[in-house]
Amino acid sequence: MSAVAYVNGAYRSLNAATVSIQDRGFQFGDAIYEVWPVRGGRLADHDGHMQRLLRSLTELRIAIALSNRSLAVILREVVRRNRVHDGIVYLQISRGVAPRDHAFPSPPVPATLVVTAKNLDQSTLAKRLATGIRVITTPEIRWLRRDIKSVNLLPNVLARQSAKEAGAAEAWFVDGEGFITEGAASNAWIVDKSGALKTRQLSNDILHGVTRVVLMKLAQERQLTVVEAPFSLAEAIAAREAFITGAASPVVPVIAIDGKPVGDGKPGPVTKALRDAYLKSGFT
Repeated sequence: MSAVAYVNGAYRSLNAATVSIQDRGFQFGDAIYEVWPVRGGRLADHDGHMQRLLRSLTELRIAIALSNRSLAVILREVVRRNRVHDGIVYLQISRGVAPRDHAFPSPPVPATLVVTAKNLDQSTLAKRLATGIRVITTPEIRWLRRDIKSVNLLPNVLARQSAKEAGAAEAWFVDGEGFITEGAASNAWIVDKSGALKTRQLSNDILHGVTRVVLMKLAQERQLTVVEAPFSLAEAIAAREAFITGAASPVVPVIAIDGKPVGDGKPGPVTKALRDAYLKSGFT
């Protein structure tokens, strides 16, 4: 069965699916996206991802004609047609097709909607969960509205490529004051020397991770101390444990940063416990 994409009202073979070269997502990056994890053939953390999608659309003033329920039907149908059991479904919405001009089209044009889905290699994920990953750090060079899940990801691409070339799986951005913001495609966490969970507070500096929210609830239910505040690179290296979270990275341990081990250089007990709790949580 060939891969299937949804594009503006039609389900098409991925190889035949196209958008206009005048689409503003292509020409300006004038678009947002959202990624739902798929576990056991169903959408995980559905409401959280839908809320973040609507927030991104509102922040960029992009209007769509579909209701939340209609969008959910499309997402599930793309998952079904692609026979995705454990993977992701990706949605992208641009402002639409219009002659090239930086200002918004006037009158507005219909938004472009694209949805794809794919299975993820579970053996690779299982290995990362068992052994942990290495990360590198890189200067924070991104724009100041990182809370919007826009498609303007060139700095993230460059950071992830640098990580790959260094034999690492992720890159953490470091701001001008020496604090970690987040990963190229994940939120960053540590378990500090006191045993408290620490992750940067929500602001325009980081993406408001949906998995992050779920994990905070699970941690608080287990009476773990959770601190939302910046932490420095030095704090991260000196931490007991570190890990990342994301739609495709549910609580992955970080065992080294810039070649320096975190803790004993192995996945720690808090990370393992939170990962197990998340995987058993039901993803609601």
